[in-house]
Amino acid sequence: MTLLHARDHGGDGPPLVLLHGAGRSLADWDASAALLTAEHRVLAIDLPGHGRSPGISPWTIPAVVWDVADTMDAYGMPAAVVVGHSLGGLVAVEYARAYAGAVLAAVNLDGFWWGRPGEYPGAERVGELLRSSAGAIAPPGYIERQVVHAARYGIPSGRAEAAARAAVRPLPGGGWQTLPERRAALEMYGELDRLGALGVSAWLKGVECPLLLVQAGRPQPPSPAMEWFDDLSARFARGLSAELAELSRNRPTITVTQIDASHPMVLEAPEAVATLIAGFVRSLPGTSAGADLRRTD
Repeated sequence: MTLLHARDHGGDGPPLVLLHGAGRSLADWDASAALLTAEHRVLAIDLPGHGRSPGISPWTIPAVVWDVADTMDAYGMPAAVVVGHSLGGLVAVEYARAYAGAVLAAVNLDGFWWGRPGEYPGAERVGELLRSSAGAIAPPGYIERQVVHAARYGIPSGRAEAAARAAVRPLPGGGWQTLPERRAALEMYGELDRLGALGVSAWLKGVECPLLLVQAGRPQPPSPAMEWFDDLSARFARGLSAELAELSRNRPTITVTQIDASHPMVLEAPEAVATLIAGFVRSLPGTSAGADLRRTD
C-alpha cells in the first residue's frame, strides 16, 4: 500500500476527490476546493511522484489508480466522485473503469491526449519536447518565470506562485527539481501515449458510470516562435470537439461541455470550475440525499 500526500479540505456532502495535471500538484485545486466545500467533503491528492507524494516504479496508470484508492480509504472516503484536470482527468476516468459499479461518477477537465499516431501531425514533436525537459533541474529563477508565464492566462501572481512552488522540490543552491523526476516522467508520458493512441471514443468504451467531459473553450495564448504548436492545438481542439459531440449523442451517460477558459482552467477560472463540478454532481441521482457511495474490490 502506498499512501499519497493529500489535503483534506473538509466540508460536508457528497465526497469529491480532486486530481491535478502532469507536473503539477494538489495546490492547483486550492481556490476551487474552498468553494466546493459548501456542498461537498473535498479531498485533493498529489499523484505519485508529484508534489509531496512518494514515487512509484514503474509509473503506470493502474498503479496510480490503486494508490489513489488506498489514499481515499485512509481518509475515510471509500468512494467519491473523482474529478481530474488534464492528466488527473485521465486518471479519474481510469478510476471509474477500475471500480465500475462502485464509483458514482467521474469528471475529466480537458484530460485528452493527442490521439492516434499520425492523426495530428506535429504531436510527435510535442512528445519530443516534453521528454527532453522531463524531470529537469530548473535554475533559481524558475518560480519567477512561472509566474510571468501564468500572467499570460490572467492567473493572479499569488495563486501562480503558490502553485508553482508546490509543484517542485527545492534544491541546495537555490535550484529546483521539477516533478516527477525523469524516469517516472518518461514512464508517465509513455502511459499518456498508450491511452491517447486509442482515440477518445475507443478509450471510453467500458466506462459505464456518468461522465462529465469538459473541453477548454478558449485557446492558449499564442506561443512566440511556435506557430506550428498553435496550429496543432487548433486542429486538435476541432477534432476533439467533433468526437465529444458524437459521444454525447450516442452515450446517454456522457455529458459534454466547454468552459470559458483555456487548458490551465483550474488556476485560470477556479470559480467557474467549481460551479461546473457542483452543478454536475447535484444533477446525479441520489447525491442530494447523501447517497452512500462505497467502493468494492
